[in-house]
Amino acid sequence: MKTIAFLNNKGGVGKTALVHHLAWMFADNGWSVLAADLDPQANLTTMFIDEESLEAFWPEGRSTQTVLAPIRPLLEGEGGIEEPHVEDVDDIGLLVGDLALSGLEDELSMQWPWCLDGSKRAFRVIGAFAEVLRRAGSVCEADFALVDVGPNLGAINRAALIAADYVVVPLGPDLFSLKGLRNLGPTLRKWRKEWQERLQKRPQDVQAPEGRMTPIGYVVMQHSARLDRPVKAYAKWMDRIPYTYHQYVLGEEGGSGLSVQEDSHCLATLKDYRSLMPMAQEARKPMFHLKPADGAIGSHVGAVQNCYRDFRVLAETINSRTEEEDK
Repeated sequence: MKTIAFLNNKGGVGKTALVHHLAWMFADNGWSVLAADLDPQANLTTMFIDEESLEAFWPEGRSTQTVLAPIRPLLEGEGGIEEPHVEDVDDIGLLVGDLALSGLEDELSMQWPWCLDGSKRAFRVIGAFAEVLRRAGSVCEADFALVDVGPNLGAINRAALIAADYVVVPLGPDLFSLKGLRNLGPTLRKWRKEWQERLQKRPQDVQAPEGRMTPIGYVVMQHSARLDRPVKAYAKWMDRIPYTYHQYVLGEEGGSGLSVQEDSHCLATLKDYRSLMPMAQEARKPMFHLKPADGAIGSHVGAVQNCYRDFRVLAETINSRTEEEDK
């Protein structure tokens, strides 16, 4: 199973919608998919499951069918990691998110330095997400695990990224995304280096993830043009993305003078399908599955077809990049 995390420490770039639609597209293309919601806001979960059904997953007391449930015995010192529940949503396996995940931040921060002392518990806690993903992937025989994380560079995301083989960075054509790249890139490299140092201290009888977290590219989520934000303004920021990505995420020279269309690290530039998103949310399906009965009529029909084409090409590109990295 190939585990891909989607990370941007700036919110509002369409990251969760991207993961949601890619999960459907991978499934449409015949791959078995696990969608894992490791964002404490659990927005990915709400895109798959309606509010009424969510009550069963988020009861008044402790949840027993979320991503947090199998980790809880380990955190409370009562045992190890239990078997996770994988919800079947139209042949997509879903690790249901949990708002209580935010409470792990302090524990994960505290255990991080203890790994350098070879602490078994520290390695098990830091590697808990990786183990849950591995077991959940086995349940649904997943080819891909697509992991949605929150918009930050905290301890929860560090543990989630350590569990990932690859990283995709969703971006918006704006100043905030570029500034975010300057923080995200060095932090990723730092996490990778520090985890490799810790792996040298790992007890022989404890399994731990490799922590590859290899960046395989970025996806530009284009904004719709507005009268107060002309297209030229977006073009200015888009022109700066390749250089910023090469310098800060890859840690290498390059990208200067390249457009995103020329940059091999640009996986896709996705249009703003704003007119389709409300219909997709109402129908609780991806935009490219909308039918006339859902309201996709007239000009929306062509938009649905274009959306399907764009996401299919992106899914195939991501698969190709992971295959290249595995060689």
